[in-house]
Amino acid sequence: MAKSLNTIGTVKITISTTSTVQTFLDRLVLTGFYGKNPADAAERLLARTLEALVKDGSLKTDETQ
Repeated sequence: MAKSLNTIGTVKITISTTSTVQTFLDRLVLTGFYGKNPADAAERLLARTLEALVKDGSLKTDETQ
């Protein structure tokens, strides 16, 4: 089955990090749960962390303010 198109727009950001963090991101990619490259892994970790912060009330969204 073909992957459906993402209906939410995306933006590109650039971050710099240490080689240690990149090594950990590489290890996450090898699990198969965090995308195909370190950038995918970083995005997934960021999104999951932000979701957890919204759920526990630490971060407010437009809908929860």
